[in-house]
Amino acid sequence: MTQGSKPTVGSIAWTDLTVADAQRLREFYASVVGWQPEPVDMGGYSDFSMNASDGTATAGVCHARGSNADLPAQWLIYIVVADLEQSLARSTDLGGEMVTPPRSLGASGRCCVIRDPAGAEAALYQPSR
Repeated sequence: MTQGSKPTVGSIAWTDLTVADAQRLREFYASVVGWQPEPVDMGGYSDFSMNASDGTATAGVCHARGSNADLPAQWLIYIVVADLEQSLARSTDLGGEMVTPPRSLGASGRCCVIRDPAGAEAALYQPSR
C-alpha cells in the first residue's frame, strides 16, 4: 500500500498481482509496460512494488506465499472501506464469502479478501486512522 493522504472510501487504493513466480512476472511487466520493480522485504523473500517512470508506486507483484498463499493468479484490487469488520459482515450477509480473514498491513491499515456472489475476488481495505 502506498503511504500519504488517506484514500477516499469507495476508491481503489491499490492493485496486486499474486503469482507463483513474482520475479518472472515483475520482469514481464517491466518489459511490457515500463514499470520499474522495487523489492519489498517480506521476511525471507521479496515481493515487488512496480513503479511508474516518475517513481510513483503503481501496483504490486507478489509471490503466492505467506498470507497470499491461497490467492489465485489474478489482479486483486483493494477497495477502501470505512469499517473493515462491518463491510465484511455485510458482504457475507449478501452472499459473499471471506477468502482471507482480516490482517494487518502494518502502518498502512488492514485488509481481507472477499469473493462476491458472482465469484469475483477483491480486497476490502481499511486505512489506518
